[in-house]
Amino acid sequence: MSAPVSNVRPAPDQVLVDIVDYVLDYQVDSALAYETARNCLIDTLGCGLEALEYPACRKLLGPIVPGTVVPNGAKVPGTQFQLDPVQAAFNIGAMIRWLDFNDTWLAAEWGHPSDNLGGILATADWLSRNAVAAGKAPLTMRDVLTGMIKAHEIQGCIALENSFNKVGLDHVVLVKVASTAVVAQMLGLERDEIINAVSLAWVDGQSLRTYRHAPNTGSRKSWAAGDATSRAVRLALIARTGEMGYPSVLTARTWGFYDVLFKGQPFKFQRPYGSYVMENVLFKISFPAEFHAQTAVECAMEVHARLAAAGRTADEISRITIRTHEACIRIIDKQGPLANPADRDHCVQYMVAVPVLFGRLTAADYEDEIASDPRIDALRAKIICVEDPAFTRDYHDPDKRSIANALTVEFADGARLDEIVCEYPIGHKRRRQEGIPLLEAKFRTNLARVFPARQQARILAASLDQQALEAMPVHEYVDMYVI
Repeated sequence: MSAPVSNVRPAPDQVLVDIVDYVLDYQVDSALAYETARNCLIDTLGCGLEALEYPACRKLLGPIVPGTVVPNGAKVPGTQFQLDPVQAAFNIGAMIRWLDFNDTWLAAEWGHPSDNLGGILATADWLSRNAVAAGKAPLTMRDVLTGMIKAHEIQGCIALENSFNKVGLDHVVLVKVASTAVVAQMLGLERDEIINAVSLAWVDGQSLRTYRHAPNTGSRKSWAAGDATSRAVRLALIARTGEMGYPSVLTARTWGFYDVLFKGQPFKFQRPYGSYVMENVLFKISFPAEFHAQTAVECAMEVHARLAAAGRTADEISRITIRTHEACIRIIDKQGPLANPADRDHCVQYMVAVPVLFGRLTAADYEDEIASDPRIDALRAKIICVEDPAFTRDYHDPDKRSIANALTVEFADGARLDEIVCEYPIGHKRRRQEGIPLLEAKFRTNLARVFPARQQARILAASLDQQALEAMPVHEYVDMYVI
């Protein structure tokens, strides 16, 4: 006889309860978190504006049915699209992640918490426009910043101790979960309804990391987060109808997330939800490079300068050794042919070779025109990675959170350069004072790609003033980005 299976509906999994209690009840009182969220907002939107220069990104934007305009719909910055919140979330999410050039969170699971902005901003804008149309008060940009802080925290705290990549799942599962919780709260759902919504996010089929790794690396990694955050909006709206949830979605024997997708292991948590993640998030300021390579690129820029000072060229190099951390080796240590820009920006050898040769690394350097230069592949073949266990320990240390890389250059004549070490990239919390002026300069550059001077000035006046931004109605802020 088969063993009896209880059909008594259980209480919701504690992980669901903790997420929902946090989005409903936690009061963010950290001025640092709000200031960092504002910087995250402008950097993220700026990256999206830069992505509009790339046809591969633009072709994915707009309504599902061409010509559709949604009355009081959410607007897509840098475009004239006005869409339903689900499709607007996809558009915004695809734009901001396309070039992999804004914030990052590194832990047992890495990812980009700003990916949640697609769902948060689209929903807030849609709700605000409909509120104004009904004679009610709109949401303010402080509501958006609060949503960002909480989505960062949910994604980042789960990521601290739980590696989804080691079981083959992409980190965008955490975007879907975090966005669902925050968007559901913004929609005004009751506690039980938000629990239902979050359970729907976990029970959803999750993305494989196939599109991030050889031999299949491809452009889906640039729109996967847009897909996840838009799906979150859809699931929250489904839950708003009263659709049921699945309370033991994680812990159910045989059929739950843990047994099916996480090798039977429950999640572990290092800290309760607060505002830690936003306060410590990493910014990509100088280089559009996968974050585990950021310090390697800084070192490579120094190599370029030293070669010039010594009157040497890259042709004389016989080997470059990258002393690095385990995550770098696992994700971006890659030899052999590179098929496309998505392949190249996940290859540490490529991201080191280009600045050594040219003294720069821009988004355009991943395109075919630059990649066809035979000197790049010739130098790539001379670059090897070696793990330093101390670098790996410091990467996971919550008090350090370093992303260290060190480069040693050897020449064919037996000479070598002294090792160049960089532990913390320019976008690290430990280098905020140095980094924020550069982040603001990057935002100015990205605004200038799309908008005339007067419009740039209006956006800057609102965006660089913390109090003014927080008080601004969401739809009025988004309207400034319409071209």
